[in-house]
Amino acid sequence: MSRDPVPGLPGVTLSEDGEVRYLHLGTEWIQGTMRIDKPFDIELEYVQRMMAWLLFVEPDSVSNRRALQLGLGAGALTKFCFKKLRMDTTAVDINPQVIAACRTWFKLPPDSTRLKVMLGDAAEVAAYTPFHGTVDALQVDLYDDEAAAPVLDSVDFYADCRRLLTDDGAMTVNLFGRQASYERSLGHIREVFGDAAVWAFRPTREGNTVVLALRTPQSPDRTQLLARAEAVQTRWGLPAPRWLKVFKPLQG
Repeated sequence: MSRDPVPGLPGVTLSEDGEVRYLHLGTEWIQGTMRIDKPFDIELEYVQRMMAWLLFVEPDSVSNRRALQLGLGAGALTKFCFKKLRMDTTAVDINPQVIAACRTWFKLPPDSTRLKVMLGDAAEVAAYTPFHGTVDALQVDLYDDEAAAPVLDSVDFYADCRRLLTDDGAMTVNLFGRQASYERSLGHIREVFGDAAVWAFRPTREGNTVVLALRTPQSPDRTQLLARAEAVQTRWGLPAPRWLKVFKPLQG
């Protein structure tokens, strides 16, 4: 299945293996997935790890927080934040075909008082002053059809991302690509947020490394993190206790 591309943007194609539906941008690279019988769960391991900000907030506060996704993919994060976490959720994507595919094939709900999906440029949204200081969970996953390096990856972009966050907000970023690309991206994030505010997972088998950056550094001890991880697993079914084996601060 495919949709006609927008000039200058890759076309959207879909594939299935009987249990899982995949979103592609005109290549074999997987840009998102959905388990057909559990459309509001998060299927991919790295996408689950994009929820690691939950380790740094009280579980009872989550539904009162705001989430923003830059890059929609197959809508897994957007659907999870909206449906499972009951958060005020906004997603932004530059490709109208991606949004249409998510609505048609990936069970993305229609816009409502708590859900807004915007067609737009992530850099412009990050720089939009009225949004600054309003986002508790910022999730950044911006790749083109080649998936070689993030589309937006500058110090200025990450500085705008930091401005979006509330005082106890966090950004999670999917970094996928060559080692040089990862080191460059991580360096830009560290420059903006500071080493004390940055945590990173080990790469997944597929090569995705999720990095978390806090607006305000925190230093929770192992006991606190384990208690939060168990609460996240119990409430929302995410394998958070396993994260702690492969998720570390850059300092410490």
